[in-house]
Amino acid sequence: MAGNTFGSIFKLTTFGESHGPALGGVVDGCPSGIALSEASIQTELDKRRPGQGGPAVTARNEPDRIRLLSGVFEGRSTGTSIGFIIENTDQRSHDYGEIKDVFRPGHGDMTYQAKYGLRDYRGGGRSSGRETVSRVAGGAVAGAFLKTLGITVRAAAVELGGIMCESVDLEGAEHRPFFAADDNAALYWQERVKDVAAQGDTLGGIVEIRACGVPVGLGEPVFDKLDARLAAALMSVGAVKGVEIGGGFAASRMLGSENNDAMLDSGFASNNAGGILAGISSGQEIVLRAAIKPIPSIALEQRTLDRFGAARTIRVGGRHDICAIPRVVPVLCAMVKLVLADMVLLQRRMGVGT
Repeated sequence: MAGNTFGSIFKLTTFGESHGPALGGVVDGCPSGIALSEASIQTELDKRRPGQGGPAVTARNEPDRIRLLSGVFEGRSTGTSIGFIIENTDQRSHDYGEIKDVFRPGHGDMTYQAKYGLRDYRGGGRSSGRETVSRVAGGAVAGAFLKTLGITVRAAAVELGGIMCESVDLEGAEHRPFFAADDNAALYWQERVKDVAAQGDTLGGIVEIRACGVPVGLGEPVFDKLDARLAAALMSVGAVKGVEIGGGFAASRMLGSENNDAMLDSGFASNNAGGILAGISSGQEIVLRAAIKPIPSIALEQRTLDRFGAARTIRVGGRHDICAIPRVVPVLCAMVKLVLADMVLLQRRMGVGT
């Protein structure tokens, strides 16, 4: 399997499966002297940890304790490869015995079988959302580097189950259920999740991510546009089915005079471009939104096929989220951090800007 490494200069390579002994990764390209510790990375991992967060999330209870193996000495990065491992401790592989030969609708079972001729049916193996724990760890390292440059990345859920937030407060989102962008939405979402869970079904939503302090000039012409790299990073997360930048799809319904961000002595008059012009950061806040699909593991009976081509019906057992929100929020933050760290270092290698 290729495609386990992300980035060109600041690189994250990950390994591990949902029901294997551990997950982990290696970060290459992190500059030396960056303040870093297991505790600081753990803070980010705790935000996506299973076994917490109320009725929306899986009952699988993983401590997700990180162990740094290399690349950090006396609380600082050494400039060498940063290796880490996170052990799985609460697997129940027997929950998946009945689907050994059956393809779950909405999952990668069929495509993995077709591509590799073999698949790890225990929780989806490498295609499981559990894989994202390594992304969050890598993103924490990237975030520590970005912090030295005054760049911050925050995110919040702005919609869940078709119920939208009325306002967006990203700073307060970390202290609300579901990482909700406002207080009222969180209350409505809790009831919505309970109702849908009782029906045996699942929900999707929308997450907004914003990056502040990004300097002008990040991004390359044509194929390495900053918005293209960010969109690819967010789309690499399994639950994401769409990405918007700035005005996004709403821009298609505007006039040019409405969509253009006028430039004044005091700065831009608006930010429909989402902080990126012609693939290069403008110095404005970068604004992204990711559409999250409903969790495909549902308790309702579904029609499907087995790997021999026979028609079957299936009810998916095991322990699953009702909605990927809130646990996907820190994952999306991590991916944005990884892109920005990589683009900053690319800019440095070119000898311009940051």
